[in-house]
Amino acid sequence: MKKRIALSFVASVSLSASPAFAATGPFFSLNNTDFVVLLAFILFIGILVYMKVPGKLTGMLDSRATGIKSDLEEARALREEAQTLLASYERKQKEVQEQADRIVASAKQDAQLAADEAREDLKKSIARRIASAEGQIASAEASAVKEVRDQAVTIAIQAARDVIAKQMTADEGNKLIDDAIAQVDAKLH
Repeated sequence: MKKRIALSFVASVSLSASPAFAATGPFFSLNNTDFVVLLAFILFIGILVYMKVPGKLTGMLDSRATGIKSDLEEARALREEAQTLLASYERKQKEVQEQADRIVASAKQDAQLAADEAREDLKKSIARRIASAEGQIASAEASAVKEVRDQAVTIAIQAARDVIAKQMTADEGNKLIDDAIAQVDAKLH
């Protein structure tokens, strides 16, 4: 109720003051517009204080500040959590990178060992094949030498037979046969 009276008073004062009466006469007169504006302003401030608007504004500002503060704390907590998570992922990435490096190094080492082993197996295989080839060559050489000897013996026998046949007479042949029979008879008895 008091609010309505105060508002109607302010409205009537502001309507009754016209620009023609602006700042005329003594200051503390209702005819002086500056004084009326000052009274209206004081009355407005009084109404604001009476309605506890400053307290409500401060309460709203405090609640807003509290909300901002809680949002900042939550953001700070989220940032710390994100940093922790980032550090964790960086550690995991580092561990995975180290594990990958170890796997690559192990694979290189295994490949080198396999290559060395294959090289050694190849050397052994080549040595066996060379030995086998040398054996075959030696066998073929021995076979060829035997064949040449046999051929030489056959040719020598044939040549001796031809020479003996040309140089031997029938009497000498009979004498040789009788001597051979005698030698065989001596050896058998």
